[in-house]
Amino acid sequence: MRGFCLEVNGEYACFTRPEMKVERVSYDVITPSAARAIFEAVLWKPAISWHVKKIEVLSPIRWISVRRNEVGKVASPRSEGIFIEEERQQRAGLFLRDVNYRLYAEFAFTPSVDAKSDETEAKYAAMFERRAKNGQCFNQPYLGCREFSCSFKLIDPSIDISTPIAETRNLGWMLYDMDLSDPKNIKPLFFRAQMSNGTIIIPDRNSDEVRG
Repeated sequence: MRGFCLEVNGEYACFTRPEMKVERVSYDVITPSAARAIFEAVLWKPAISWHVKKIEVLSPIRWISVRRNEVGKVASPRSEGIFIEEERQQRAGLFLRDVNYRLYAEFAFTPSVDAKSDETEAKYAAMFERRAKNGQCFNQPYLGCREFSCSFKLIDPSIDISTPIAETRNLGWMLYDMDLSDPKNIKPLFFRAQMSNGTIIIPDRNSDEVRG
């Protein structure tokens, strides 16, 4: 596996707790699945899969309460469209503000049987490094909700030293990712998240710490 570190920051973030049915309430920090999505926004290919290994929280955890309008209906190609005035819903949200993280992730290279000879782990590593250094992405990375876009930069932790916040707290059960192995039975995976001096170690997907 090849490992990389991205430093990401944004004005607002919301990593929604799935148990909150009506109001959007964020987890205290970014979830592994949201972190993985940022790496995939920079580079996604069928032959690689990203695995988040560690999260460092660089800014104090701050909150903001916002009431906003949302559309309570999903558009369908078979429908005649959505009348926003009829489907508008006002919801309260408890979001994070002024977030700054360092995300550590590795990608596993699993080429297909008919892969070309130049399809190598080194090729994809160089591709990601080049794209991340130049700020390139296939889609705009965001912090939980698409309207909360974030900036990112590739970091060498051995050179660009930064100290996480000096805070330790038990974050409880946190969404790890979605289990898509059975398309007819998609289910969430959770793990007990512990932040120690601003650092959260992410367990492997197949470990006993991750539960469905």
